[in-house]
Amino acid sequence: MEYRWRVMWVVALGTFMAPLDASVVNIALLSIIKDFKASLATGEWVILIYLLFISTLLLTYGRLGDLYGKKLVYVTGFVVFTVGSLLCGLSPTLGFLIGARVIQSLGAGMMMAMAPAIVTEVFPSQERGKALGINGMMVAAALAFGPSAGGFLTHFFGWRSVFFINLPIGLIGSILAFKIIKNDFTREKHSFDFLGAFLSFLGLGSLLILLTFFEKYGFTHPLMIGALVISILAFLLFLYTEKKVSEPMVDLGLFKNRDFSFSNLSAFLSYVALYQVVFLMPIYLQQLRHFTPEKAGMVMSVHPLLTMIVAPLSGSLSDKIGSKVLAPLGMTVMALGLFALSRLNSETTVGIIILSLMLIGLGSAIFQSPNNSTIMGSVPKNRLGTASGFLATMRNVGMVMGVAVAGAVFTGRRTYYLTYYLQNHYTKELATVKAFVLAFREAFLVGAFIALLSAAASLVRSRGRKEKLLQK
Repeated sequence: MEYRWRVMWVVALGTFMAPLDASVVNIALLSIIKDFKASLATGEWVILIYLLFISTLLLTYGRLGDLYGKKLVYVTGFVVFTVGSLLCGLSPTLGFLIGARVIQSLGAGMMMAMAPAIVTEVFPSQERGKALGINGMMVAAALAFGPSAGGFLTHFFGWRSVFFINLPIGLIGSILAFKIIKNDFTREKHSFDFLGAFLSFLGLGSLLILLTFFEKYGFTHPLMIGALVISILAFLLFLYTEKKVSEPMVDLGLFKNRDFSFSNLSAFLSYVALYQVVFLMPIYLQQLRHFTPEKAGMVMSVHPLLTMIVAPLSGSLSDKIGSKVLAPLGMTVMALGLFALSRLNSETTVGIIILSLMLIGLGSAIFQSPNNSTIMGSVPKNRLGTASGFLATMRNVGMVMGVAVAGAVFTGRRTYYLTYYLQNHYTKELATVKAFVLAFREAFLVGAFIALLSAAASLVRSRGRKEKLLQK
């Protein structure tokens, strides 16, 4: 097997593990809470802390990869993730588990940040889209099979097994990554922008806390006001710092490139739109339609399964025709899928639900690989890690923003409609159903609008049939 494909599959293994772990732990959470006799509010930090630390450090990992070698960061991530998984499985208390999840997230973030950069570096420009499509396929596969795998492991072997299962995979992956990926470390002297790294961590962390908890506390709560103020100040100081230092953590000059800046914006908006589906559809299926968790999980697996199938094909096509057409087409298809979901009610057939979700998966698959290829192909070789880390940051922040937007619109409008119908003497049961359907409709219409904004952003690209090739 040629070198680039051996690298592809060892990177794909890490790409599969990190999102898989997030999805399997979601399923095991109730068992964890029950075992430790903890409250749901405390137990949720097993999930939240993982997402927070991954999202806030991706930019830092990207820059470290550029400075000290992508192989070093990636292999270190594999090892740290595996050690963190062992500690999670051995956790004697919930507090210990939350701390172990921090360690696990550090390793997962390193793998997430480096994977697209390593793939881009070893594949020629004419195969970049296909390679990144395979990388996207592994993420979709993890999201598709994670819930069922988590349920199976938790049911038959207990919640600790969802962490222990990572040990043999992590050990094999670490060894293969160390042996297969060529060393790209250069002995040139560089300085690391510690202040920029701290400010990005502080700004992103505060923003994610704000997005995660504002629905619970409201914007007037001191915690939310503090998070907003800290986030704004940190980002302003970050921009000022990056302009002044000789070797910034993020080269702001990259944003002068329309391919890089608008494709990242499009990626961010696409995940905001997509995660409205991830958040709202399980609520619809289980609360309004009374599907069992197993049946709801099977229905929800439709869109990542379709993404898994189509993403490599879309990536290969983008190698031939570029992403100028494919990226906006994909987001337009997703917008149609979101509009179709907004039409669902308490009597919609399962077939219509599945077809609507298939549109979401198809649109996501058509969009992601070409858009990612544009981003990674728009930067010079010595900025691949930065570009990869920034793309991963856009994905994670977009996911959190999507849940926040969907939750705010759905909860707020459902409360409004429920009050309205009860005041107009509807029965509580009928008022509840009508309020749910109308709020659900409006939330997905907002999602469809965001998807169209993503399509519009993806149109703002360099002129010509193909994007600029990676500078060697």
